[in-house]
Amino acid sequence: MFIVAPTDSVSIAPPWDRVPVEEIRRLGEVPAADVGDALRRMTVMDGGIRLLTGHAGLLGTALTVDVRSGDNLAVHRALDEARPGDVLVVNGHGDLTRALVGDLIGEIMVNAGVVGAVVDGAIRDVRALNELGLAVYARTITPAGPFKDGPGAVGGPVAVGGVVVEAGDVLVGDADGVVVVPRSRVKEAVTAVGEVVEKQEALRRRILAARSGPAGAAR
Repeated sequence: MFIVAPTDSVSIAPPWDRVPVEEIRRLGEVPAADVGDALRRMTVMDGGIRLLTGHAGLLGTALTVDVRSGDNLAVHRALDEARPGDVLVVNGHGDLTRALVGDLIGEIMVNAGVVGAVVDGAIRDVRALNELGLAVYARTITPAGPFKDGPGAVGGPVAVGGVVVEAGDVLVGDADGVVVVPRSRVKEAVTAVGEVVEKQEALRRRILAARSGPAGAAR
């Protein structure tokens, strides 16, 4: 860690598997909504989790963190476990009074190859996070900083945006929001999303054909 603080109160789960990037690349090539549709719309985070930086493309594996409301000690500790391609996923319990991620954590994320963050709570230093090229989703923005006392947990299941996320699950995000792909369902999602896209494109062609036909021309 780059801060000096005791972390005895932060538990760390045993190492977890990450899905190889080549297996999830397809999920980042389509809208997050299509990925959600492919999983029957059951793993879509609620609309309160919004994109707050200008970088909308998010694709990576979950580095999960559970914190006490308003405290980000466990977030700092979690970044010691980060690997390139991870997404920081923080259960901040919906607390809007203290920012859990800011510019300095953003700098550490870049060092570790973490591509973005999803925070069920607040963030700050949005301009700096944007300049760092990070896709960051949260409920709100506040200049108020966090405490660093703990407790917390890294690598365990968390509830974020009304969806359970486990370490190693895949996060897909764009301007619409964030979808969770459970690690055990990645292959299913990749196959199903192709079918979703194909059906939508077929319907789109029918709509456009109708628009350019006689009835459309009359309008």
